[in-house]
Amino acid sequence: MTVLAVLATPPRDGIVLEELPATAPVSAAEAASLYGAFLKDTFRAVEASGGDLLVNYRAAEDLPEEAGVQDAESVLRDVAADALDDVDGVRFEPQVGSTFAARVGNTITHLLREESDVRTAAALPGTAPLLDRTLVDSAAMKLRTNAVVLGPAGDGRVYYAGFSEPIDFEDAYQSPEIVTLSRRARDAGLDVDFVAMLPRVETGADLRELVAIVEARQTGGRAVPEHTAGTIDDLGLRSVAGEGGPELVRE
Repeated sequence: MTVLAVLATPPRDGIVLEELPATAPVSAAEAASLYGAFLKDTFRAVEASGGDLLVNYRAAEDLPEEAGVQDAESVLRDVAADALDDVDGVRFEPQVGSTFAARVGNTITHLLREESDVRTAAALPGTAPLLDRTLVDSAAMKLRTNAVVLGPAGDGRVYYAGFSEPIDFEDAYQSPEIVTLSRRARDAGLDVDFVAMLPRVETGADLRELVAIVEARQTGGRAVPEHTAGTIDDLGLRSVAGEGGPELVRE
């Protein structure tokens, strides 16, 4: 069994996609709406795959008081309920660790070493909504013959990190993430493979790329992540030609 842990934060203003309001034409509240849509489409991709979904959430006590989150699990259960046919089979567990790398490491190591029915486990940040069932299952197939499988995103980041054996996770997400994770795997004597590159949205440039791909898929009559595409349309976001190259605008 492969467990896919989505490291999720309740979609509230100012605590998710914090760079977007300064780098894209969206407010903090709209960035939170986008993040919620990304999570929903990520949950759906995992549900449609052969893996099991674990929502690994930031607990309320680990979030700023101004976020106003009293029960993080309840908030994320509502997000999952909006996206999935059945939430009963979804695991919800709080994250443990002071950094993102530590939280990933604690989750992956626990799953692989403490749960006898888990053969492989993967960590997803939940901000790559173009992830789909085919890619999730392809990564799972690669994990049968490679101990580490990575999904590259822009600027050396990763949107998927799958393992059949733990690595040294301390500072393992140091930039460039894909290089650091690959080195840690090789240092442990483990084979590494890769799946297709996808945009992982954190900045305005990332969002511009995502918007262009979604619009192109819609134009070509291809499948798009439903919740993400709907939120993009609601916000009127478009990628257009500008004087210095592509620009993200609102219509």
